[in-house]
Amino acid sequence: MRPNFQPRLVNGPFEDPALFIPFRFEKRALLFDMGELTKLSSRDLLKVTHAFVTHTHMDHFIGFDTLLRVFLGRSATVHIFGPPGFFRHVEGKLSGYTWNLVAEFPEELFLRVSEVHPRKILSKTYVCRTGFRPQGPESHKENDGTLWEEPSFSIRGVLVDHRIPCLALTLEERIYVNIIKEGLKALELPVGPWLNKFKQAICEGQDFESKFQVIWTKGDQVVRQRSFVLGDLAAKIARITPGRKISYVVDMLDSEENEERVMELIRGSDLLFMEAAFLHEDKDVAHRKYHLTAREAGLLARRAGVKKLKVFHFSPRYQGRGKQVEREALAAFLDSPYEP
Repeated sequence: MRPNFQPRLVNGPFEDPALFIPFRFEKRALLFDMGELTKLSSRDLLKVTHAFVTHTHMDHFIGFDTLLRVFLGRSATVHIFGPPGFFRHVEGKLSGYTWNLVAEFPEELFLRVSEVHPRKILSKTYVCRTGFRPQGPESHKENDGTLWEEPSFSIRGVLVDHRIPCLALTLEERIYVNIIKEGLKALELPVGPWLNKFKQAICEGQDFESKFQVIWTKGDQVVRQRSFVLGDLAAKIARITPGRKISYVVDMLDSEENEERVMELIRGSDLLFMEAAFLHEDKDVAHRKYHLTAREAGLLARRAGVKKLKVFHFSPRYQGRGKQVEREALAAFLDSPYEP
C-alpha cells in the first residue's frame, strides 16, 4: 500500500532542513521548515497550503522568500506557523521589499500567520494587495497542542529548548484509505478528483448508507455521473487502515525537560525525521550548541517506540563522514553494536 502522505527531505543531510509532504491524489502539500527550497519546482511549491517553521535561524527560514515569490500574483491563502516572536520575523521579511505594484494584481494572496506560544496561539492575516499589512484584529486561541486539524489528519507541536523556543512537529493521519486499482478497473471507474471527495467522505465518517456520485470529467466539464451507496463502493475499491504518524524534530538540547516533551509527541511514530548534528564523541560541542548527537537521537527514537528513523541536519564538520553519523544513530536506535 502506498500511504496518503509521502514525505521527503528537500535537501541532503548536510544542507538546510525542509520536509516536503505531498498528498496523493491531491494537488496539495505541507512543509515542515523552510530552509533552502530551490530544489522544489514551482509546481510543487504551489501545492503548499500549510507550512510549519520550527524556528527562524537562517537555515530553517531562508526559503520563505522562495515560497512567497512563487505565490505572488496568485489567488491563495497560505497558512504559516512559527514559534514565539514569529510575527516580528515574518514582518521583517515582508518589510524588506517594495510593494507599490501589488494593488494592481487581479488575484489576491493572503498569508495567515500563527505564532505558537506555550499556552496560546496568536494569528494574523497579511494581505498582499495592501502591501502585506495585517488585516483586522489579531486573533488567539488556547494552545491544546494541536496546531492544525482536518477530518483526515492533524498537526501537533511542542516547544523545545534550543536557547530559543523551537517547534517539534507531528503529523497524525486518522485513518488511511488505500484505493484498490483492481476495484476501480472492475467497475470501470476513472482515476480523478472524485477520489479525493470519496476519501474525505470516509474520513469524515459520512453515513455508509448515503449516496455517493462518481464523476467523469473532461477538462472542467462533467461528462458522466454514476451513483453508488458509499459503503458498497468502499467495500469494492478501498482498504481502510489506521493512519500513519510522521514526526519531525530538529535543533534541541538533550535535556530531561526536552526529552519528556518530545517523547510524548513522537511516541509510536511510523517515521521520525530527526536531527543528528554531531557524533557522540563531540557531545560537549553538541550540548554547548543545544543540538543532539547521533547517539542521543537514536536512543530517544528507540525509547519512544518509533518504527523508522531518518537522521539528517549533520554538522558540516563531518563532510565525507555522513555514513558514520547514520551508523551511530541507527546503532543506538536498533540497540546494536556501533562500528565507526
